[in-house]
Amino acid sequence: MPSSREYLDFTLARLSDLPEISYKAMMGEYLLYYRGKLVGGVYDDRFLITPVKSALALIPDAAFESPYPGAKPMLAVDADKSADFLAALFDAMFDDLPTPKKKRRSNG
Repeated sequence: MPSSREYLDFTLARLSDLPEISYKAMMGEYLLYYRGKLVGGVYDDRFLITPVKSALALIPDAAFESPYPGAKPMLAVDADKSADFLAALFDAMFDDLPTPKKKRRSNG
């Protein structure tokens, strides 16, 4: 089941205190970026984040859920988390997230 635009908007509203939040639609789901780094996404109307060390430390009781069959499990973020908590979580995660690879330009 693809994610609804309403759930994406709800999630983005919770992240509105953060600068540079963006998203990309991908096959009915939404990838979420913070300051250019992939931090998680909205999958089947669930807010899932990358399970980096800092995220595990801040939400040790979070459930691991697979965004889709065959994918690596991610951390499920509870819908009751405050905007302040989510801002602190994303700030803490930023340094642990991989830097995006530069796209190579083809000479063709």
